Amino acid sequence: MKPLGVGLIGTGYMGKCHALAWNAVKTVFGDVARPRLVHLAEANADLAKARGDEFGFEKATANWRELVADPDVDVVSVTTPNQFHPEMAIAALEAGKHVWCEKPMAPAYGDAERMLAAARASGKVAVLGYNYIQNPVMRHIKALIGEGAIGAVNHVRVEMDEDFMADPNGLFYWKSELASGYGALDDFAVHPLSLLWFLFGHVEAVITDMAKPYAERPLKDGGRRTVENHDLANVLMRLGGGISAVLMANRSAWGRKGRIALQIFGSKGSISYDQERMNEFEVYQAEGRDSEQGFRKVLAAPAHKPYDRFIPAPGHGLGFNDLKIIECRELIRAISGQAASVVAFADGLRIEKSVHAMARSFHERRWIEIVD
Repeated sequence: MKPLGVGLIGTGYMGKCHALAWNAVKTVFGDVARPRLVHLAEANADLAKARGDEFGFEKATANWRELVADPDVDVVSVTTPNQFHPEMAIAALEAGKHVWCEKPMAPAYGDAERMLAAARASGKVAVLGYNYIQNPVMRHIKALIGEGAIGAVNHVRVEMDEDFMADPNGLFYWKSELASGYGALDDFAVHPLSLLWFLFGHVEAVITDMAKPYAERPLKDGGRRTVENHDLANVLMRLGGGISAVLMANRSAWGRKGRIALQIFGSKGSISYDQERMNEFEVYQAEGRDSEQGFRKVLAAPAHKPYDRFIPAPGHGLGFNDLKIIECRELIRAISGQAASVVAFADGLRIEKSVHAMARSFHERRWIEIVD
């Protein structure tokens, strides 16, 4: 396969993650052609040029539509704020480009449906940025569950906590606008939902409560503005096979830095994982003498593929951007027609459907069954 020509729209935190991944994927994995960083788009020409120079792109523009129309671009990374995902992803697909779009698909479910329709009509690969499923530790947890290491799973608890909205004096910005979505649910609770899908399949029924720890936030130029979405969400869920589950999401949790705490309980044991210590997990197996039973800690190591492509020794640890590189490799596999572990738009839309069912449950104060 010839080298892919890459276009990048948006150069904030996630844009830089994508740029790092495209730059590193050949070096790490070796079995792909080195992508060409062809075209970068930002909100203004000066910023676009500066980021293009920093990230190593051949061209830069303040008009993202020029990037989408560029015949040298084969795949477009969309890393803009959530509300811009639909227009940009659809335009790229209609121009015959593959798409790597950051999560969530879109704040409005109808827009997410249009994104999937555009992907199907184009015949191109369209995937979402759910890189936590790429963690070698998570892959091994899935294998253990499949092997029956903890018996039949009957209950799952997952918490996601960060503190980037914890300060009541933090300025109002786009993440508190209703246009960006429901808040904690679709801004970042979609990450634990992607893990649940990866391990067990999609959510089947939900009942939800949400809360606003701060009703207003200060504005940069003075005054205050009402917070339009919810920074906390608590969800009771039912997964396939009768598995009960609980999801708690809080983006105003002081002291927490990207925590996803996952506990999986089965008939013969349990598994515990915490994203703040993403290179380890614990497993308990109810076997042997009672006097020696207990949780066993497992550290990520070269045996947990593809950890070995990054580090030749156990215990050193991968990071967030490393998972993005793995996701980039999986995207290239999908584009080349190989089997790949990605969240394609079809499964991404199903995750969005779960989120919207959760929000509907909150407003209607009842359980919602999610029908495929």
